[in-house]
Amino acid sequence: MVFKKMLQKIGVGGVSVDTVLTDPRCRPGAPLLGEVRLAGGEADAEIEHIALSLATQVHNGRGGRSQTEFHRVVVAGATRLTAKEQRTIPLTVPLPWEAPVTEVSGHQLPGMELGLRTEVSIAKAVDKGDLDPVIVEPLPSQDAVLEGFGQLGFTFKSATVQQGQAYGVRQELPFFQQLDFYPSGQFAGRVQVVTLTLVASSAEVTVLLEADRHAGAFGAGGQGRFQAGHEEAAEQDWAARIRDWLTQVVETRQVQMMHSGYGQPGYGRPGYGEHGYGHRERRGPGMGGVVAGVAGGVVGGMLLGEMLDGDDEGGDEG
Repeated sequence: MVFKKMLQKIGVGGVSVDTVLTDPRCRPGAPLLGEVRLAGGEADAEIEHIALSLATQVHNGRGGRSQTEFHRVVVAGATRLTAKEQRTIPLTVPLPWEAPVTEVSGHQLPGMELGLRTEVSIAKAVDKGDLDPVIVEPLPSQDAVLEGFGQLGFTFKSATVQQGQAYGVRQELPFFQQLDFYPSGQFAGRVQVVTLTLVASSAEVTVLLEADRHAGAFGAGGQGRFQAGHEEAAEQDWAARIRDWLTQVVETRQVQMMHSGYGQPGYGRPGYGEHGYGHRERRGPGMGGVVAGVAGGVVGGMLLGEMLDGDDEGGDEG
């Protein structure tokens, strides 16, 4: 059975406009499908245009955020709607490849808001309806990366959309999404927060990793970049890749500290000599379980994040 969701109903000049999506659930690069239903009022109306816009909350790097429209499609130009006339206009709104993910494994990402708004212009009067939710699920290539964090047992901290350009990545949209995780196991206490940025295009996905992006001195220096086609990325062992990258980050910090006289024997290589890094086998609850756990503990996680590394939702735009 086709699932339909009424998104909005607005009226301008006696004209009623309903926007209906066949399914509000979508993936980057795929189209949202549906129709706009018009109902005339008591008199004829000259409609100048009907447009649909996608919007999301974007952080500006200075502690503020605003609702930003990032994709607009005009579904009807100038047209006359006669009194009491009923008309249906099919709609197709392609979701940009860089659209931020709002749901993982059936669980809403806390803090993420994305929706569709209908704009109608009649007699120079423009009416914009409320923003109604659109659910964006990750591509299989993105989901594989997220699952890697879940397999490592990492704890989801927060998700934000940051204004600006991710460093070294070609973007079409004026923002990018960041997902923060608390490390566990051999990295707990050695790395405070790992930040993930996923930027997709029609051909590939770019994976940016950063350890403790707000740390100073010997906490810094942890960036990773991986790029792969969607099929290749979906098949990779991301838990192993993330683990290897973090091991290098911790070992680099150890060298820096040893050269400066702050080193501790064995720092950054817990259990390495005894068991061998490559033989650690650990599966966490998967990304769905990680995100689901946030629903009951998001306040505690936020407080823990403040104690560890302060407010890190600010403005790193690269």
